[in-house]
This record gives sequence, C-alpha cells and structure tokens, in this order.
Amino acid sequence: MNLFTLVHCFILVYKKEKRQKVDTLLAIVGKEGEDISALIGGGSFAPKTEETKSEPETTPAPVANIAKPEGAEIVTMPRLSDTMTEGTVATWLKKVGDEVSEGDILAEIETDKATMEFESFYSGTLLYIGIEEGGSAPIDAVLAIIGKKGTDVDAVLAHAKGENTPQAPKPTENKSAEKTEAIAKETPKTSNNQNERIFVSPLAKKIAEEKGINLSEVQGSGENGRIIKKDVENFVPSAKTSASAPTQSASMVTTFGEESSDEVKNSQMRKTIAKRLSESKFTAPHYYLSIEIDMENAIASRTQINNLPETKVSFNDLVLKACAMALKKHPQVNTSWKGDVTVYNKHIHLGVAVAVEDGLVVPVLKFADQLSLSQIGGQVKDLAGKARNKKLTPAEMEGSTFTISNLGMFGIESFTSIINQPNSAILSVGAIIEKPVVKNGQIVIGNTMKLTLACDHRTVDGATGAQFLQTLKAFLENPVTMLA
Repeated sequence: MNLFTLVHCFILVYKKEKRQKVDTLLAIVGKEGEDISALIGGGSFAPKTEETKSEPETTPAPVANIAKPEGAEIVTMPRLSDTMTEGTVATWLKKVGDEVSEGDILAEIETDKATMEFESFYSGTLLYIGIEEGGSAPIDAVLAIIGKKGTDVDAVLAHAKGENTPQAPKPTENKSAEKTEAIAKETPKTSNNQNERIFVSPLAKKIAEEKGINLSEVQGSGENGRIIKKDVENFVPSAKTSASAPTQSASMVTTFGEESSDEVKNSQMRKTIAKRLSESKFTAPHYYLSIEIDMENAIASRTQINNLPETKVSFNDLVLKACAMALKKHPQVNTSWKGDVTVYNKHIHLGVAVAVEDGLVVPVLKFADQLSLSQIGGQVKDLAGKARNKKLTPAEMEGSTFTISNLGMFGIESFTSIINQPNSAILSVGAIIEKPVVKNGQIVIGNTMKLTLACDHRTVDGATGAQFLQTLKAFLENPVTMLA
C-alpha cells in the first residue's frame, strides 16, 4: 500500500496571522524525497501575481489650479451630525446681495436628525446661492459664496471644481430656467383632478391649507419643481381661477366618492427615521416585557416635592431617575452589541424621545445617575425646548445608552417601541390610569401605570430584562428608596 507523506507545509508566517486568503498554498503531499521546488517556486500552486501589461502607463495630465479671487469664501454643505451624508436647505434667511456678518444665520438646514440653523463664519456680501430652498446636496457641496461685491463668481466656482477653464454654469441654468418658464407659460396648467403629482414641502402645504390655495395652481421653484414656502406666500390667484372657484366648490360638494391624494417628498429626518428603525427592527431580535406599577406613592411623593419653592418634577422625571438607578444594578441592560464584542457602558446616558414637527428626535441626558430629580427635570425641560425650537446641537443628540419613550400624555395605556440602536433596550411609558384594584383583599380605586421594555436578545436575556423591570417597579412604588 503506497502512502503519501506530508513533505512540505507553507504558511505565510511573516504576516503573523492564523487566517489566509483562499487559494493560498497550504501543503504539498507526495513521496518522501520528491523534489518540490518547482511547485513552490513557480508551479501551479505558486502565489498568483497580476499580469503586467507592456503598454506604457499613461498619467492623466495635471489639472491646473485656478486661483480663487481674493476675499471670496466658499461655504459648503456642513456635516451637522455624525450620520449625515446630505442636507436639505429648508429656508434661506439671506438672499443674494445681502450683507452678511460673521455669526449671522444664513439658512435652516434639514439633516438626518433635525432642522438646524446654520450660521456664517465669514463677513461680506452673499454673492451666490448654490442650493435653492427645498434642494438637497451631499456634504461639502457648494452652498454659497461670500465675498466682496463685484467678485467673479464663475472664477470662484471654477476654483472650487478645480477646472482648467472657468465655467459658467449659472447662465446655462438661467437659460434652461427661462426656457422652462417659457414652456410653462405656453402650456396651460392642468388641474389636480387629472391626477398630476404635486411635490410640496410640509410647511408649504400647511400654509396653502390655511389660505385655501389650490396647490395645482402654484408653480414650484424648489428642486424638481417642488413647491416651497415662498411659492405659496407669493402666489396670486388668477382672475380665471377666482371666477371659477364657486363652480369648483359646487362641483366638489355634489361629487360623491371622488378619490384624491397628495404626494409629499420625504424629508431627510423622515428618511433617516425609516432607515434606522428598519435596520434596528430587522437586525436586532426584539422581545417585549410588560409590568404594571402602583403609582399611589409616586403621586404623593411628587405632590410633596412640587410643594417646594422653585421645584417642578414630572412623572417622567421620576421614571428617568428610577431607570438611571436600575441600570446601575443591571449593567447588562446598559450595553451595546458590536459584532464580536458586547460593550458594557459604565456611564449612563438616557435618550429621551421628543416629538417634533414631521419627526422625532432623541436628546440625551448625560450622566443621569449623578443627577438629582430637580436637575433631571430642569435638563429635560431645556432639551425638549431646544428640540421643538430646532436649537439642539449634534452633541446633545449623541451617545445614549438607554432610551425612554413616553406617550402617557396622550392617554395611551401601553405600547411597544423599536430599540434606538446601538442601545440594547428601550422603555415605553404609558398613562397613569385610575381603575379598581385589589389591595389587602379589598377592591379599591387605585392608580396604575404600565411599562413595556423592548430588549435586544443578543445582549439582554429574558430573565435579565425581567429583573430590571422588578427593580424599576420597586423604585417607582417606593420613591423614597431613590433618595437612599
């Protein structure tokens, strides 16, 4: 019986790695004493090298740098959050020709998280606007040009693009726009009854509804003909439209069962909410645990606390305090899943979901376990106000380790939430409900609140989540223990 002998083993030791690429030579099997140098040196198992072409390499000609006119400053689309890839100009607060000082608010920019004010870092005249209201562009795209009056804008744009010769895209755009306007004037507008699509910003739609303006009559000046705020504000109904209004109104009253709809372009925030929550729902294996809390002692404690001068604490503040203390006792819930490792966060940063116009933001209450009830109440009130006034900074929306969502103020008794990754859990807080309960064998009127915990099963097991809720229940049913 002929046996082959393992005569050579080839491992790329110098890489100091255990893993090797597919098709790397692992071993040669043959007869003892057999010459294997040909196989190692250049045989069929030799490491493959890319073929080199005999054709001379061609190097692209260097692009000449075009000097930027003196005093001109290029303003680009800023990165206003760590996950932002593009931004949408919601509103310009300055127009071409306006004087701008350092610190002036140039525009409101809609990011993937919120709509934020963008201030100028330069002083001068606003010479050029590169992205109109409603338009979107990636990070670092030319947003505007600020400089001295009379500056050659085309030269600045050419410098920004690194072209050999200055190009003048603006006149071309103007010509194109003029042609479009001419065609629009020649072509009669069709009514919305013909099911034409209308792209309109939420704010413009709201204003149009308040003023009773038919959006099919409004010419949009935003991206792809999108109707924006100024289009509605500047709209003047034609005599024909005004005269035919009663007829249209009568027609709408007499017509029964007519179908209609509007299409509204999704904002950056809406797209990001859809993307992140979809990723969370379909990536993290969610499970849900619910518990009912007797809130009698919490109600009494809150009343006593709020009787103190200059102290106002909400029930949500009590929940936040209880969560911070419970997370210290159950560090497994204060974790993040990162592929090969689970990150145990030693700090406790609570994300607080806040509803805003056209979306949801989650400002972060940092080091919540080190804050008193009154400090928690003050900071949450401040963050919620900033969120609704679009004043939150990216730093105030980053770094949460656990999230709380409260819909109790809307009378919702219980609900489930999608985990705000990279958190491992999110707590849903329902309303305090007055109902009959059993105490000491007697049926009495009590006040209860339901909490639902959504957990990522990759990091938090069912027993761990249940123990966390038990600790939370103990704190809320006996608030004095949170002061110990």
